Amino acid sequence: MTQSVELLLDEATDAAVRAQWDALAAAGLPSQARHTGESNRPHVTLAARRAIDAALEPALTDSVSSLPLPVRVGAVACFGRGPYVLVRVLVANRALLELQARVTEALGPDQRTAHHFAPGSWTPHVSLARRVTADQVGSALAALGTTPDLDGRAVACRRWDGDARHEWRLRTAGV
Repeated sequence: MTQSVELLLDEATDAAVRAQWDALAAAGLPSQARHTGESNRPHVTLAARRAIDAALEPALTDSVSSLPLPVRVGAVACFGRGPYVLVRVLVANRALLELQARVTEALGPDQRTAHHFAPGSWTPHVSLARRVTADQVGSALAALGTTPDLDGRAVACRRWDGDARHEWRLRTAGV
């Protein structure tokens, strides 16, 4: 499993993403809505590692001191080579990219995830559904309907431990 550092969205943006999860589920398609764990919520993964040393938490907390920050949830996209991950891509802005770079710097190098999370290679996104087949992509887009950009804020940062299935906040701002 992995551990990660993730941004959480303001209530209105969170609710808008959850509505899209619900639309996919109502259409009988894969959806993040089907994951009923207490910690399942729309988020933007800033970095992931096999393990994150607890001694790094003060530096991680400092690295996200700029919260809250504006975010724009943009276009729907598919990641992977099939089955796909259906996502909403965040429109990159300087503040978001700088925050992610500070987080990865605080964590130090990691060869396993470097290609996904290295500054300049990271694609900020919110997942809508996993394991979407090629045959389901068109139906998923139809179920989502129009997907105007969502202007919101990243208001908190959490740590997620996938092994322990546990989350905790590093910083909450403006909530």
